[in-house]
Amino acid sequence: MDEILMDAEIQMQSAIENMEKRFVNIRAGRANPAMLDGVMVSYYGSDTPLKQLATISIPEARQLSIKPFDRSSIGAIEKAILAANIGITPNNNGDVIILNIPALTEDTRREYVKQAKGYAEDCKIVLRNIRQDTNKDINKLELPEDNLKQGEEEVQKLINKYNKIVDEKFKKKEEELMTV
Repeated sequence: MDEILMDAEIQMQSAIENMEKRFVNIRAGRANPAMLDGVMVSYYGSDTPLKQLATISIPEARQLSIKPFDRSSIGAIEKAILAANIGITPNNNGDVIILNIPALTEDTRREYVKQAKGYAEDCKIVLRNIRQDTNKDINKLELPEDNLKQGEEEVQKLINKYNKIVDEKFKKKEEELMTV
């Protein structure tokens, strides 16, 4: 039973990590190189992550600078950023691509909070599914009734702990998004 509980906890941690990765892609009006993590550039016929082709820096709070290692790839990087549909238009000066992150309006902030809330709810659904699967696995063990109840209580403690983590992380992201 300990093995089943450990496996459930690992799955729950994985669900939290996935939610955090999704939260990173919700921009808060500030420059963050992680905004470009999903950008794949067609470079010599193969899709390559942008961060493998260029140095990404933050010269100002609302600006990203992308300096390609190979200047001939600048056009492909620009196309990839536009295709990634992150809501930012790249400016190319021949050596460097500059991304100016626009300030967020109140409505945009509210939309991003809704999006973050959706991600948090998705995570809670995953956690509930893990609880359900874990309880099924515990019941398959054919243990005495008391041990089964104890196992289910342990699973419930786990789900409560991880639901609390989801709520805390969402509150933190909401605060970040609503701060002007």
